Amino acid sequence: MSSFKEKIDKSRLPKHIAIIMDGNGRWAKERGYDRIFGHQNGVTSVRETTEAAAEIGVEYLTLYAFSTENWSRPQSEVDALMELLIDTIERETPTLNKNNVRLMAIGDLSRLPGSASEKLQRCIKQTEKNTGLALVLALSYSSRWEITNAVKNICKEVLNGNLSIEEINDDIISSHLTTNTIPDPDLMIRTSGEIRISNFLLWQMAYTELYFTDIHWPAFKKESFYKAIYDFQQRERRFGK
Repeated sequence: MSSFKEKIDKSRLPKHIAIIMDGNGRWAKERGYDRIFGHQNGVTSVRETTEAAAEIGVEYLTLYAFSTENWSRPQSEVDALMELLIDTIERETPTLNKNNVRLMAIGDLSRLPGSASEKLQRCIKQTEKNTGLALVLALSYSSRWEITNAVKNICKEVLNGNLSIEEINDDIISSHLTTNTIPDPDLMIRTSGEIRISNFLLWQMAYTELYFTDIHWPAFKKESFYKAIYDFQQRERRFGK
């Protein structure tokens, strides 16, 4: 049986793929474990998907790892998830360097615990010279937070006389978002059967192709990723024209 990888046209790859990694808790519950067991197994899918993206030449991969709404989960789960996230990043840094992957992060990073923030910034620094795949972690991120923050900063520039109201356009707004150095996603994948985008990259996904799969994130492996890209390549993108 041939792999979807063999069917992918490497000349028409999505430049930026964003993923909502959903279903860790449900996957664990189906197996009689608590939610953190699902998060732990989801790490394997992060590794596989990152490897798959790097192997075929995707330039940007953004993973929705922790939303601002996730802070309202039970404290024990938040603490365990945050520790898992940062420890995984630290442990995987040598592999990222080996595979020429550059780590980036977007979101309200000021809310991260001190030790987590320090480890994250250290890993970002250690991979910043890599020139392959850019792995972007959306941590303590929500699109409404991001857009609200952008509006506040634009207002400050207007009040300070550095920007006129007439100058505000799409490009100005985009330049004030946390993704200002990252192209908009071509493809957004959401796992676990939910058909919504949950406050993720709302401005950036104006013309993104959306792909939903029933597979829970811990079961989402390389072949699932390649299938999503193959599906993307069967579509005609019109960008509203």
